[in-house]
This record gives sequence, C-alpha cells and structure tokens, in this order.
Amino acid sequence: MTSLTKKINSTATFLGLLSIIFGAFAAHALKQKLSVDQLSTFETGVKYQMYHALFLLFLGSNTTLSDGSKKIIYAMIVTGVFLFSGSIYVLATKDLTLLHCKPIGIITPIGGLFMIAGWALLLIKSIKNKS
Repeated sequence: MTSLTKKINSTATFLGLLSIIFGAFAAHALKQKLSVDQLSTFETGVKYQMYHALFLLFLGSNTTLSDGSKKIIYAMIVTGVFLFSGSIYVLATKDLTLLHCKPIGIITPIGGLFMIAGWALLLIKSIKNKS
C-alpha cells in the first residue's frame, strides 16, 4: 500500500468515524436542544460527511487513476467536506454555541462546489482512462 493510499484511507476512516460520532451526538445529546429544522440541517452535514468518507475509500482503492489525479480529487473532497459539513454543524448549533456568524453561510455552497468538482474530476478521469 502506497503512502498516498494510506493517507486517503486514513482520512476516509477518520471522517467516517466522526460522522458516526456526530450522528449519535445529534440523535442523543442535541435532540432536545435543537429545533426539528436545526437537527435536520445538522444531519445533512453528517450524511454528506459519510457519503464522502465512503467516496474516499473508493478513491483510495481505485487502481485506474494516477496518483496526481487522486491527490487533486482527495484535496477537493476533504476541503469540500470541511467547508460544507463544518459550516453546517456551526450553523445548526449556533443557538447553543453562540457563534452567530452570518457570513459562515456562504461557506456551505463553496464546500459543496469543492465536492461537486471532486466528483466531476473523477468522472472526467474515468472517461478519459484508456486502461
């Protein structure tokens, strides 16, 4: 296993682990403290974090992509998850944390664009792959 594969798989596992922890935290500790809408928003962050943890596991095991392509896709996905899910967690819990940062709302779609770009690059590289 290459060091790049280890890095991708370790990150995937860590993001997956965190999504399980955050999901359990939301279901048990936040259920009585957040509104239904806030809880739903928080859970959206958890779902997308898990989807992309699984995506990274696939990326790490993919043998048809070059390391250069994997590095770029990895960076896009990790950045996207951090910005998208991270900002959603902050926005959903703002009443509890007292972090009323309205500008953070612009970060969510930017994170989404990074995740879309990662998927799009995977699609392009898969189509162009001659092996």
